[in-house]
Amino acid sequence: MAPAAPAAPADEASTAAADPVPAAGPRPAGSLWRRLRTDRAALAGLVLAALLVLIALAAPLISALEGQNPTTFHNELIDSATGGVPIGPFGGAGARHWLGVEPGTGRDLLARLVYGARISLAVALGATLVQSLLGLLLGLLAGLGNRLADTVLSRAMDLVIAFPGLVFAISLMAVVPGSFPRPVLLMLVLGVLGWGGTARLVRGQVLTLRGLDHVAAARLGGARPWRIARREILPALGAPVITYAALLLPADVTAEAGLSFLGVGVRPPTSSWGQMLASASTWFQADPAYVLLPSVLLFATVLAFTLLGEGVRVALDPRAGSRVRRPRAARGRAHA
Repeated sequence: MAPAAPAAPADEASTAAADPVPAAGPRPAGSLWRRLRTDRAALAGLVLAALLVLIALAAPLISALEGQNPTTFHNELIDSATGGVPIGPFGGAGARHWLGVEPGTGRDLLARLVYGARISLAVALGATLVQSLLGLLLGLLAGLGNRLADTVLSRAMDLVIAFPGLVFAISLMAVVPGSFPRPVLLMLVLGVLGWGGTARLVRGQVLTLRGLDHVAAARLGGARPWRIARREILPALGAPVITYAALLLPADVTAEAGLSFLGVGVRPPTSSWGQMLASASTWFQADPAYVLLPSVLLFATVLAFTLLGEGVRVALDPRAGSRVRRPRAARGRAHA
């Protein structure tokens, strides 16, 4: 008969019972919300992001309440003798035009701002979705494939990450026919040029997960690779992919604004914050409000989604969760 294993000391047993290590894995939505509520910066980002999305969705209602639309010219509200500067203080703001009018055209500024929020946020969300889906698919193929597939896809990831995407995007946007919807084209261009980071993240996670016991057991049980990916690996990829996507979104907002600022993004009469900033560069002395308003909205959008993305990253990080839940006395015993 084999000798009995020695019993653990009483103090070690009590320490283990008092200081459990939480299992790593995807956190339920309730736990994520509880953690976000305790993070003031993330909560502020969430509220601001929700307000911006609500404004974008309610753009037709806001314009109807004001009694204006983003495409109607009001030549009587601009001074042709000065080149088109709005008549009146604060860019011609008043009861009919709450934030004034656009220099040179007289179009209502509030209507163009809220409709511009629709374009900027829709392009950024669409591009982030394309980046995440492409990165997830190609990262899975690289992590679960053979050595050749992994090598080819890894070099492709390096190429996409190092590729001068802005220069290529400018060239592509300039040659695509104008009949193609520009917001859809922006989504596709930014998404196809930006999946490398997500794919590299997913590949690293898959290489780690495929060595775990439950994945090895599924493989030995005869499960096909895609069944293993769907049942054993994909659930564990939710947290890192969502976290990375939340951090990609503000970068895509800035990229869309930059392309529209350079004149290769959304074209008039469709409104976009970047397009408004491009035309406002010639009016910053005569009408500072026309430069300030889209700049503030763009800054607020990037700040909101950055704070929210950082809060989601912390809330979904199992190591952060274990540090928060670990009792202070147990930490002191561990250091001792």
